[in-house]
Amino acid sequence: MDFESEVAGNRAPVRKRTRARELALQALYMLDQRGAEVADYIDDFIGNADHDANVRDYATKLVVGIRRNRKEIDGRISAVAENWDLYRMAVIDRNILRVACFEMLHLDDIPPKVAINEAIDLAKKYSTEESGSFVNGILDKIKQQIGR
Repeated sequence: MDFESEVAGNRAPVRKRTRARELALQALYMLDQRGAEVADYIDDFIGNADHDANVRDYATKLVVGIRRNRKEIDGRISAVAENWDLYRMAVIDRNILRVACFEMLHLDDIPPKVAINEAIDLAKKYSTEESGSFVNGILDKIKQQIGR
């Protein structure tokens, strides 16, 4: 039995990009919580977290891209998050939003609808019951702004 089947149990295997998003979310969470203290170890974390090179490559692409474009991404999120300060959001929700926002703004091969649906699934899986709706609302506003 391979890793993805084992993780999924009786469910269908987790898709590679979905797994990469989960891995990126974990790395971004660590960076958010511990900052520069763990920044040098993120490549090792991703490299050791999954045996599939495509998963590792996409997770790395997400983390590096988000770190490079964080000011722009956080600005987009803050601009549409009415009555929400970015740093008062749950850490998981904030980083799920960053992943999807990066995909919508910087990765032309990811349709915004896919980025939003994946983000909603991550929110439902890793955050609160209300997080799916919260993430959907913010990302839908960003999608409307960018017109893709």
